[in-house]
Amino acid sequence: MTTVSASPWNAQGEQKRAAVRAMFAEIANRYDFMNGLMSLSLHRRWRRAAVAELRLAPGSVALDVCCGTGDFFAPLREKVDASGRVFGLDFCLPMLERATAKPGGDGLGLADACRLPIRAGSVDAVTVGWGIRNVPDVDGAHREIVRVLRKGGRFVSVDMALPRNRVVRALSRFVGQTLLPRLGALFGMRTAYTYLPESTERFASREALAESMRRAGLVDVHFRDLFFGNICLHAGSKP
Repeated sequence: MTTVSASPWNAQGEQKRAAVRAMFAEIANRYDFMNGLMSLSLHRRWRRAAVAELRLAPGSVALDVCCGTGDFFAPLREKVDASGRVFGLDFCLPMLERATAKPGGDGLGLADACRLPIRAGSVDAVTVGWGIRNVPDVDGAHREIVRVLRKGGRFVSVDMALPRNRVVRALSRFVGQTLLPRLGALFGMRTAYTYLPESTERFASREALAESMRRAGLVDVHFRDLFFGNICLHAGSKP
């Protein structure tokens, strides 16, 4: 049996998978509130920007991997229309239970990003919001995403990043390493909101993440910063 690490930001492999799953299960009932608070509700704008990268047409099939509580469903539904389909997968059941209340989705499933129970070449688009950072094998997750995409299908990921500007980076580190854990502690979630800045520090650089996408088989890979470089959007397509 996998032992859950007390520090999910230090865990690797199966230990990281178990630790991160347990952490999200613990915060699921307050996840939406904290997400809105920390992002000043701007995460919805960033999701819409990500969906715009997909160039979806009515009738398309979209898959949200690491879907969490389902906040990508509404902007995806706007693009695929009633004739299209939107599905979500996540490896944490309490998060999926919260997603059932979100509009726009056609179906939810319990699944790991590195082992998607989806037929190859069956979806037009894949989104991941603040999820790739949490998987134990980023290359493996990217390969799975490419596998399930149809030819010409597109992938977009939005996640945390370290600002390039030194002043902004220093301010962000102060907020992340000092204020966020204290804020989390007020709601009994210090570990989860220590994980956020710690995992961001350990996450791949923009260039390394783009290279992982290319190794998986994506082309036209590009990225752009949002929110002063604290957020980065990566996108690519399957040839």
